[in-house]
Amino acid sequence: MSERQITFEVLRYNPETDDKPWVQTYSVPCQEDWVVLDAINYIKDHLDTSLSYRWSCHMAVCGSCGMMVNGEPTLSCKAFLRDYKGSKIRVEPLSHFPIERDLVVVLDDFMGKLQSVKPYIIPKKEKPVEEGEYKQTPRQLKNFKQYTMCINCMLCYAACPQYGLNDDFIGPAALALTHRYNLDSRDGGRSQRQEVVAQHEGVWECSFVGACSEVCPKDVDPAGAIQQMKIASTVDWYLEHLMPWRAK
Repeated sequence: MSERQITFEVLRYNPETDDKPWVQTYSVPCQEDWVVLDAINYIKDHLDTSLSYRWSCHMAVCGSCGMMVNGEPTLSCKAFLRDYKGSKIRVEPLSHFPIERDLVVVLDDFMGKLQSVKPYIIPKKEKPVEEGEYKQTPRQLKNFKQYTMCINCMLCYAACPQYGLNDDFIGPAALALTHRYNLDSRDGGRSQRQEVVAQHEGVWECSFVGACSEVCPKDVDPAGAIQQMKIASTVDWYLEHLMPWRAK
């Protein structure tokens, strides 16, 4: 297998010793079928054991290896080197998140917002286990299946200009997962989630740039989900204020 020498410019930051992030370069002999994660692993194994980053499955399933590759939010295990021209590739931690160390970002803000939208089924009516499972037709599943594909990789947050400007914005992935459960025929928790998503920092903060959907590795289309929730929230408002008898 032929090798291609690539210079990797990697953003480094150790909060214990560095005042600010800095760039370190590594020359890596890369095989043609490698992805960016393979090159980062080579650096870790052969050139610099101090480099910190997250990864797990190497199959675009776990979502943990998200990084900025040449300025674009990308799953590094899905970024084939053959798709990058030239002899240099720049790798940085995801934008809009505090850096914990090197390519590792702090996830606390996202995890808190995800928890706030109750991303789980809230049954319309509880029933004993002996009565069996909550059944669903294939058509009912199709209504929300696309939004179940989210792997919480947070590429959409790194691409979202609104999240970069407003830390209070709930953000694309959490809102897309909200929509997923709101559309689930087994769920009855939409009114509880509306208290969070219908506020200004929820769906109305989205300006529909669409960058979140462009970078999503699973084609979840969080931008589309948010616009659908805007429509649903608008209908709620009209029913409540203009036809209150229908809202009950």
